[in-house]
Amino acid sequence: MLKKISLVILIIAYVAAGINHFIHPDGYIDIIPYYLPYPNILNYVAGACEVAFGLMLIFPQSRNLGLTLLIIMLAAFLPVHIAMVQAAPTRVNGYLITPLIAWLRLFLQPLLMMWLAWHHETKK
Repeated sequence: MLKKISLVILIIAYVAAGINHFIHPDGYIDIIPYYLPYPNILNYVAGACEVAFGLMLIFPQSRNLGLTLLIIMLAAFLPVHIAMVQAAPTRVNGYLITPLIAWLRLFLQPLLMMWLAWHHETKK
């Protein structure tokens, strides 16, 4: 039962986060490192991927792939969080990101990866 509730939370969270890339793009664009080209496009691609990968978690046939893709995406976002640690204190979309908040965001990434991995099913 706990695992089902956890899966539903992941689905809702990733689909909502993905949609939020389209509703509030500035907050995401502000944290894309300067050395990555086309931040507007990267933001929308990331949002679309979060929605698509989150929806893949609904179906048992695509769940493992969706979990794997989300883990890879979280790993790909690590440079964003490292840059945020380096820049802290800073303002992102009007919010103050203190060093503590930046470090917490960075350490949250591996925890999210482990949470996703917990749902990965092995073939018997």
